Amino acid sequence: MNKILEKIGELGIIPVVKIEKPEDALLLGRALIDGGLPIAEITFRTSAAEESIKSLVRELPTLLVGAGTVLTIEQVKKAVSAGAKFIVSPGFNPKVVDYCIENNIPITPGINNPTQIEMVIERGIEVVKYFPAEASGGLSLLKSMSAPYNNIKFIPTGGINQNNLCSYLSNNKVLACGGSWMVKPELISSGNFTEITRLTKDAISTMLGFEFAHLGINKENEDKALNSASLLSHLFYFPIKEGTSSIFAGPGFEIMKNQYLGKHGHIAIATNDIHRAIAYLKKKDISVLPETAKEKDGKFKAIYVAQEVSGFAIHLLQK
Repeated sequence: MNKILEKIGELGIIPVVKIEKPEDALLLGRALIDGGLPIAEITFRTSAAEESIKSLVRELPTLLVGAGTVLTIEQVKKAVSAGAKFIVSPGFNPKVVDYCIENNIPITPGINNPTQIEMVIERGIEVVKYFPAEASGGLSLLKSMSAPYNNIKFIPTGGINQNNLCSYLSNNKVLACGGSWMVKPELISSGNFTEITRLTKDAISTMLGFEFAHLGINKENEDKALNSASLLSHLFYFPIKEGTSSIFAGPGFEIMKNQYLGKHGHIAIATNDIHRAIAYLKKKDISVLPETAKEKDGKFKAIYVAQEVSGFAIHLLQK
């Protein structure tokens, strides 16, 4: 897959932006970066699109900028000349798609039926925009429609919001979701960029779904681990479940049979998507410890973060 599209998959959400005044572009871009989402799809629904893209690319190099609602080859040329790194179209226009392919420009054309998907496959495209997602039949249609096509990923857009975001992203055929709820035109035109940052942070929080899973406590040996687990069970009626390297007292306490990572033990944090969680932590200059990665049934399930909190290591878990 194209590296730009891989990056979009890591980020998980594409803010779909309609800008009326080019002078708002930088404030909007900074608001997204401050919110932890360094990407923007600037739509060609207004005359400000081209200048806005130029400004964002020039002044905010960490922001991944693309062009949306691209309807003609002329708009593709303007967008790319302005610095857009990817093109998004609402429908499947063969002339626009073929031009982008011939010129090695990443494009995600809009589709909402199998015939269009097969036109995409014929051209070697791996990622499409599912639009308008909710009006076309939502996740139910996407699941049915995508079933025969194993190598195509979708970016649902249109009707996506904080309430249905995770439902779409939980589908393994979905690369990312596009939406405008955190960058509504009225927020931009009124200069309410603080609210855009807040909504962006909320969107990321919803997508990653971080929550406390359990507390791990280090012990020197198996006997001491069993004693601690037994005490917790005696006091609070937590059931004991013994494993190879640890003993659980209820779901909330894991007593390690040997000293492991963390001075005192570890805090386990569950997430909706461990791959995206690692990518977002990396943006905060927090790395992971690859040697601690665990798989189950061929799927990536857990890894330790190279960061301690009050003497506890952080263990990241896939929900």
